[in-house]
Amino acid sequence: MVEQYRAWLLPDGGMDDAEREAFFTDGLVVLDTNILLSLYEYNPGAREQVFAALEQIADRLWLPHQVGLEFVRGRHRVIVDRLKALKDAPAEVDRKLQQARQAVIEASDLVKRLLAKYAQDDVASAELDEQINPEAIDGRLDEYRTLLRRHVQHLKDEQDLLLGSISSDDPILPRVAALFLDRIAAPTPPDTVRQRLDEALTYRFPNQIPPGFSDGRKGTSLEAAGDFLLWAEIVEKARGLEQPCRVLLVSSDGKGDWYEKAEPGRSRRPWPMLFDELRLRAGAELRLEEPRKFFEGIKQFLNPDVELAATTYEEIDRAAAVAAGGTGQPDLVTEGNAAVIVPADGLALDAYRAAGLTTGSVRRLAESPMHRQFQWWLIGATAQLGQRNVREGEPQVEVLAAVRSERPPGPEWLGGDVLTQGEWPYRGGSWIAPWFVQVVRSASEADRLPLQRLAARHADRVVPGG
Repeated sequence: MVEQYRAWLLPDGGMDDAEREAFFTDGLVVLDTNILLSLYEYNPGAREQVFAALEQIADRLWLPHQVGLEFVRGRHRVIVDRLKALKDAPAEVDRKLQQARQAVIEASDLVKRLLAKYAQDDVASAELDEQINPEAIDGRLDEYRTLLRRHVQHLKDEQDLLLGSISSDDPILPRVAALFLDRIAAPTPPDTVRQRLDEALTYRFPNQIPPGFSDGRKGTSLEAAGDFLLWAEIVEKARGLEQPCRVLLVSSDGKGDWYEKAEPGRSRRPWPMLFDELRLRAGAELRLEEPRKFFEGIKQFLNPDVELAATTYEEIDRAAAVAAGGTGQPDLVTEGNAAVIVPADGLALDAYRAAGLTTGSVRRLAESPMHRQFQWWLIGATAQLGQRNVREGEPQVEVLAAVRSERPPGPEWLGGDVLTQGEWPYRGGSWIAPWFVQVVRSASEADRLPLQRLAARHADRVVPGG
């Protein structure tokens, strides 16, 4: 029974974590369209490092026709969207600064009304008028405007891809072609496409069989069924490979038609039906990975000397977040996009209070845009452990500060003995995210123990990928 239903009962479709390496060293590697289009999103330095990393695994890459078609058709859109965002940025900065100006004036007026009502303190009100007035506010905001516009201009100057170059002499397309060489699928016959469309639209999507059912209302039928057409190509390709066959699919797509929602005691995971279908129809094993984890795997399993700087991982995360729908409130926050997703107003502070934290040093981290992973972990942990009520529309969170397992989730994770003995309960068999070690070490003494206890309880309750 366990063998038959292992995809549903065990983490990662029933594979031991030690088997992950085999997908990098002896598997078919498929990059989703969003991974290839992200090459147009990266800054030049990050792009060079990403290409160098992909070259380490190039001999196992295979390009489905659906991915190739979406890639060559989508290049212009990526550049247009980026150029438009940079063009509109100065006006958007001005708009937001004007909103800030009005908010400061209203806040000052509120305090002055309170001073008049409850203290009759005209002196304090006069001091506020002297310190916070339209001229003073405009002067401070002008400093911010100059700073922000300088960064926008730097981004514009750094761009090395323009629409004209994409149309006439795309510098990225030949390098992508060199990665795949002749490992490219032939176009699918029209009759087969029609059969697959019918299967997707009349059977799979109405019954929410992954992948692709979340796109059922998207554009044309061909656009709506894009993920399933890709999946059908993967199944067909795997069926013709020598056994044992492994397929590693890398994608920024974290929607519910690829990943099952988290439940108490279990984090989000790829749909077990995907593992079962590939085993049943092709006798193959499947692994899904997000971009950051995939590139960490290249460094861990193939070439530890490949250069992937911290800023490159930040670019990978940023591009993944854009591909997943931008920097608003997504349905799911993961290790891959947490750094670029801004929590709703007051959400991280609510989590800080729910966790029983009290010191200003940790509160500053909980409100700083430089510590998004910590904020989202705090938000997710307090919700999943029942320490606060979940807000309406609040995204699910899959960010861990610590895990209990035989092997680390990634090469940068640190052993449990990195934390203070007597405060962290698991000296062996546990792994700590490096950002959490930094948080603990920078926290005041009163909050260090509560933070580690929260991380330990969370690690006990949530099984990664389980």
